[in-house]
Amino acid sequence: MNNAFLALARKLGKKIKPPGKFSGGKEEKKREEKVREKYDPGGSLRERLDQVKERLGESSDVVVRQFASGNGRVRVAVVFIDGLVDKKIIHDHIIRPIQSERLTGKASELNRSNALETLQQHLTSGGELWVAPDLTQALKRVLSGDTALLIDGEIKILVFGTRFWQGRMVDEPATEAAVRGPREGFTETIRVNTSLLRRRIHHEKLRFETMKAGRRTGTDIMLVYIDDVVNRRVLEEVRRRVAAIDTDSILESGYIEEFIEDSPWSMFPQIEHTERADKAAAAILEGRVVILTDNTPFALIVPTSFFQFIQASEDYYERPFVGFALRLLRLFVLNVALMFPAIYVAVVSFHQEMLPTPLLLSIAATREGVPFPAVGEALLMEGTFEVLREAGVRLPKTVGQAISIVGGLIVGDAAIRAGIVSPAMVIVVSATAISTFAIPAFNASIALRLLRFPLLILAGIMGLYGVIFGLLIMLLHLASLQSFGVPYLSPLVHGTYDDIMKTFARPPWWMSIKRPRLLATSDPRRQSATVHTRPAPGYERELFHDAAEDNSDAGKR
Repeated sequence: MNNAFLALARKLGKKIKPPGKFSGGKEEKKREEKVREKYDPGGSLRERLDQVKERLGESSDVVVRQFASGNGRVRVAVVFIDGLVDKKIIHDHIIRPIQSERLTGKASELNRSNALETLQQHLTSGGELWVAPDLTQALKRVLSGDTALLIDGEIKILVFGTRFWQGRMVDEPATEAAVRGPREGFTETIRVNTSLLRRRIHHEKLRFETMKAGRRTGTDIMLVYIDDVVNRRVLEEVRRRVAAIDTDSILESGYIEEFIEDSPWSMFPQIEHTERADKAAAAILEGRVVILTDNTPFALIVPTSFFQFIQASEDYYERPFVGFALRLLRLFVLNVALMFPAIYVAVVSFHQEMLPTPLLLSIAATREGVPFPAVGEALLMEGTFEVLREAGVRLPKTVGQAISIVGGLIVGDAAIRAGIVSPAMVIVVSATAISTFAIPAFNASIALRLLRFPLLILAGIMGLYGVIFGLLIMLLHLASLQSFGVPYLSPLVHGTYDDIMKTFARPPWWMSIKRPRLLATSDPRRQSATVHTRPAPGYERELFHDAAEDNSDAGKR
């Protein structure tokens, strides 16, 4: 059959190999080897350095230094990025030992055939050391701050951990100031941030899982969790979403937040971020996953519920009654920041009968001569205050605060004197603006600020019915949101009475026995039920006082 097939092929003028001798696989391997040779040439040092120059270009910060070993038998070259490395480590632990007689004496037979093993064995005092299988992997580490050692005649490359650069010192977080609690916040260096978490959680199950994102930036991302506490399904989902990011650049954790959140078109933030190391450590101990990103001090916390945005870290450092009162106050100002202007416009425009007569007459007197309807006044003043607030943020600190305060006073007073707005409206808008500052999370407060405007328009069209309609739409939207499988309104949704009480009223630490139930952690129990140390019984206290009196009498004698 095979011979007949070959004969037919010869008649057709085609050269066909018999079955079993097709070389398609071998030819494909040869093509792959050619491609690899193009991007990763052989062990020749000159070819390797030419390839490094071709890939990294004529950049002035790329340093390539060639030199020979102490016995002159092996030529090597170091490649690193100036500004990302510690030159002292490179000189003292890489270049000097290779050129010195000390290494030559330990390996007098040092040559091209055993150079990799010998150098790998003796150049270990500098710290971390890896063996890169090819030039591509080595250059990835070089661009991150490591140093590559290329050996003439050797395909594999030694890579030394020499990362060092100037960074910001650990300082108090600028966006999350607290009266009581640690003053340490994350920095732009991811290794500093991991050390801050290690200092707070001394446990062998604490895990730092490294990932990369960004084809061109190659940004380091770390998933931080406690292995025997975290919900494995949540962890796998976080891994899947981060690994699925396919983009050129990741410059800040906000990029990752938009890529991995459940509902990207929602105004409400579904992932909490923080600069505080103590807050991130507390989230990890609860069973959540913290996502650290290199080059930014903001860490992401998942999963997240809406009520986390009205909690501050100092709620857990003060006494329980103080934390409870502060949370109730924040819930109140949250409603003020969202609804106060809309309710005022609705009542003044459509439901005057709801106001007491003296108050109604007072408001009517202040509005006399104002050329705009109430909704126009509110939109004008809200827009003006938003412009002043944004100007205060963008200007330098010394000038920005003065602009926002003095500008608000001057604009408000001038508007009243000109008869453009009423004094009552200025009071309403000012109280609303102050209320937004009392919400701890900036991303949550800015969402409320934006939602005020559609509520204002609905109030100006339909009165309180429009406000109720807008709130219902908002509530339905919130109820539909999730954060990595956890309902956004938990524990109000699918929560227990105990979870609800712990959300709105901060219980004493000795009562916080279990972790949040909706996180479904592997270890739901946080502490023992008998952890509270109660006072000694009455008879023991009497014995103590008797002993103290006896000691006092003995001292007098």
